[in-house]
Amino acid sequence: MNKALHQLFQHFNLSYLENWIEIIVMGVQVLLIILIAMIIKGILNKLLKALESHLKSNSNSIEEKKRVKTLARVANYITTLVIWVIAIMLALSALGFSIAPILATAGVAGIAVGFGAQSLVKDYFTGFVMLIENQIREGDAVELGGKSGLVEEVTLRYVRLRDYEGAVHYIPNSQINLVTNKSRVFAYAVMDIGVAYKESLAHVYQVIQDVGAQLRSDPNWQSKILEDLEIAGVDQLGDFAVVIKTRIKVVAQEQNPVRRELLGRIKTAFDQAGIEIPSPDTRKK
Repeated sequence: MNKALHQLFQHFNLSYLENWIEIIVMGVQVLLIILIAMIIKGILNKLLKALESHLKSNSNSIEEKKRVKTLARVANYITTLVIWVIAIMLALSALGFSIAPILATAGVAGIAVGFGAQSLVKDYFTGFVMLIENQIREGDAVELGGKSGLVEEVTLRYVRLRDYEGAVHYIPNSQINLVTNKSRVFAYAVMDIGVAYKESLAHVYQVIQDVGAQLRSDPNWQSKILEDLEIAGVDQLGDFAVVIKTRIKVVAQEQNPVRRELLGRIKTAFDQAGIEIPSPDTRKK
């Protein structure tokens, strides 16, 4: 407050008005700090979105676009955190609080909390490493933390998954010891097909190969299948069936739909060819 103005208030016994003016000035300063923080955040949001759009337009694969989207979300989170921490510090300073003791207290408190919240620190560290190494992106089909599903969100603290039943799982990054990513370029639809011991393997193999070829030439499926169906051969001599292992190379995340379609077509083809698919009940008869 200007010294002359202060003396004027004292002369006319208007010290109460001086206090109100100080409060109003501090309030205006705090509002300006908040407004500036919001403006800066808005500008950074637009810049991040523009950068994200530019990088996506220059990306040649879905994998790169998913990585850009994931990194953009994390960058937005970090910038928001930094801007508002700085704004809060400036607002406290405008209200007359000394920032230095607050920072010192925060440092001591941070050390104390660090010993009691090591898992939280590990969450952020693990999340940072996963992002740098490009282990997980939004939209990936993964298995981690004992759960499997599609990745809906990746943050520095947790990964959000939605499983096949629609349930949402929040998995802290510190609990992720192994990441199984099923969305990298290609996958295999693997099938174990059981037939009766009396069936000719050559005949069975031919029927399976024909079904695989028909599916790959189907316009509705050919874009999802990368290579012809492979028959590894007899994988197991079971109690009541000869188990044949097969697989087909497909686009990532298409293994389950392709597998279901193939199994349905193989069942139909076996019925038409008179090939028996045994079960414990048929064995007893």
